[in-house]
Amino acid sequence: MKVGVLALQGAVAEHIRSIESTGAEGVAVKQPEQLMDIDGLIIPGGESTTIGKLMRKYGFIEAIQQFSSEGKPLFGTCAGLIVMAKKIDGGEEPHLGVMDISVSRNAFGRQRESFETDLEVKGLEEPLRAVFIRAPLITEVGESVEVLSTYNDEIVTARQGHLLVSSFHPELTDDASLHKYFTEMIQANKTAAK
Repeated sequence: MKVGVLALQGAVAEHIRSIESTGAEGVAVKQPEQLMDIDGLIIPGGESTTIGKLMRKYGFIEAIQQFSSEGKPLFGTCAGLIVMAKKIDGGEEPHLGVMDISVSRNAFGRQRESFETDLEVKGLEEPLRAVFIRAPLITEVGESVEVLSTYNDEIVTARQGHLLVSSFHPELTDDASLHKYFTEMIQANKTAAK
C-alpha cells in the first residue's frame, strides 16, 4: 500500500514517518502525475491559503478532485482540513471543496494558543495525543458526515465515507493510531474495488 503526502508545505517527513510506522509505504507527492501511483493521500498542515495557491499553480486542484471522485481516501490535517472543506467561514473561496463541512480558520487563536490534549476518537481503542497549532474548527457538518471526536463540544475529527479530517496534527507525536485508521480506510477501499 502506498500513501502519498502532498509535499507543497507542512510536516511531510513527519507524516511519512507515521505512515511507515503502520507498515505502509509513504511517498512525498510533488507532481499531480504521482497520484496515479498511490492508494490514499494526506494533505498536511501549513497555511491553507498558501497551500491552495500552490495547488492551483501546480495543477493539483482538479487532479485531487478526480482522485477523490474515484473514491480514493483523502486525509486532511489542520490546514488540510480547510483545503478539503466545501465552505470556509469568512468568505474565503473553497479550495478542493470535496467534504461536506464548514470550517473556521484559526478558531483556537494564534500560535500562543497552541496546546496538546488526550482525545477520545471514535474507532480508536485508546485516547489519542492531539497537538493543536492555530487549529481550525469544523463549524457545521452535512448529513453524511460522521463526527469522530470533539474538544470542548467543538468538532475536531470527522469522516465522510473515504474522506477523513482532523483539526490537529497527528503526525507530531509517536502515536500513529489515526494514521493506522486511515490506512485501514485505504485497505477497505482497495478490497471493495476488487
